Amino acid sequence: MAKEKKQVEAITSMEEDFAQWYTDIVKKAELVEYSGIKGCIILRPAGYAVWERIQKELDERFKATGVENVYMPMFIPESLLNKEKDHVEGFAPEVAWVTHGGGEKLQERMCVRPTSETLFCDFYSRIIESHRDLPKVYNQWCSVVRWEKTTRPFLRSMEFLWQEGHTAHATAEEAEKRTIQMLNLYADFCEEVLAIPMIRGQKTEKEKFAGAKDTYTIEALMHDGKALQSGTSHNFGDGFARAFGIQYTDKENTLQYVHQTSWGMSTRLIGAVIMVHGDNNGLVLPPKVAPTEVVIIPIRQQAEGVLETARAVCEKLGGCRVKVDDSDRSPGWKFAEHEMRGVPVRIEIGPKDIEAGQAQVARRDTGEKMTIALDALETEIPKLLETIQKDMLERARTHRDAHTYTATTKEELLEIAANRPGFIKAMWCGERACEEKLKEEAGITSRCMPFGQEAVAETCICCGKPAKKLVYWGKAY
Repeated sequence: MAKEKKQVEAITSMEEDFAQWYTDIVKKAELVEYSGIKGCIILRPAGYAVWERIQKELDERFKATGVENVYMPMFIPESLLNKEKDHVEGFAPEVAWVTHGGGEKLQERMCVRPTSETLFCDFYSRIIESHRDLPKVYNQWCSVVRWEKTTRPFLRSMEFLWQEGHTAHATAEEAEKRTIQMLNLYADFCEEVLAIPMIRGQKTEKEKFAGAKDTYTIEALMHDGKALQSGTSHNFGDGFARAFGIQYTDKENTLQYVHQTSWGMSTRLIGAVIMVHGDNNGLVLPPKVAPTEVVIIPIRQQAEGVLETARAVCEKLGGCRVKVDDSDRSPGWKFAEHEMRGVPVRIEIGPKDIEAGQAQVARRDTGEKMTIALDALETEIPKLLETIQKDMLERARTHRDAHTYTATTKEELLEIAANRPGFIKAMWCGERACEEKLKEEAGITSRCMPFGQEAVAETCICCGKPAKKLVYWGKAY
């Protein structure tokens, strides 16, 4: 019991220091370990298993829309990167360069991919000739490197895992349709699997991806009131195609440029799960993303029939991701351990439970405990997991809505930004100068122009000119 108490106390309260609370969880739940390379983390089995669940769920959804997986080289020659000027300028500060190979200086330096637009463009320029070759709807699962000055596990690191989709289409309409389709796929995934509600919308010109025609985003609100950009989908138009000469012959035998899209999600999503659902006892995982959905704890496991019953229950729950913790630790230590790791459901089975034909069941998300008959576990546990998944989404949505404010004057916006962390809905004239002024004065950035537009005022929150768009503003990771 002393160990159990010490383990829980090792987590700093989120109310005391949210940043330290987050760091404590990623370490104590053994999601990551810091590496000997500054800015890079080691994904431990518990952390990588969550990424595998994300990857599996996303990959299935991608393929259902016709996406095929490919893999590109990790190196990009400088001459290739320089073909798209805006794109290069946007990534220049974050690029890691390779200058030597095998002890010899390279004739042309190469960057370690920060993203793969240029590689896909070069590839498409080689394989697309006719309208019959279109569309190309490819995705790759890989790592990328961005030379970040300030890092934090999952949220920002020099190397991270992600997927990046890159598509080529015959028309602008097809490209726009795919761009929106993937953004909605991302939002649905986050809500249905990660139990995180999303605001869907378009980035402003200032915040859009370098080289894109339009960038769309899904934005989530963390427990501390900061926003997290959780996925983006970009419509490139024909800008990259013109830079790289990606043309096809249409049905009238006329040369046309393709229209492209790109979209991505990363291990940043694990950070979102921690910061939306975690509590002062550790990680809280939604069932659909939890590597282990149910853990069975034998009580007095050396007693006759206890381990056998626990294992029999485990077999009956074979449709769930379930395991028996038959280690030689005390039950109290096991409770704290699996609570720390965020396992959604705990089942306790001891001699008295077996005699009564029942088990004690605890929910990780609420701490609620209940008694369920042993012969009913097979049907009741899957139902309980569904309930937990749904309840976690609703709690996250309630928290987001309670921390979403509307400002109609600049004074009101400044007061909210200073004292009430969350999203701020306010009108904007469309001028970059107003965005920059609000960032300077209130420390907030435009998160997105939501698809569901409404008019909360007639004038811009900053300059008083006629408003053009409702914008979600906020402080962000």
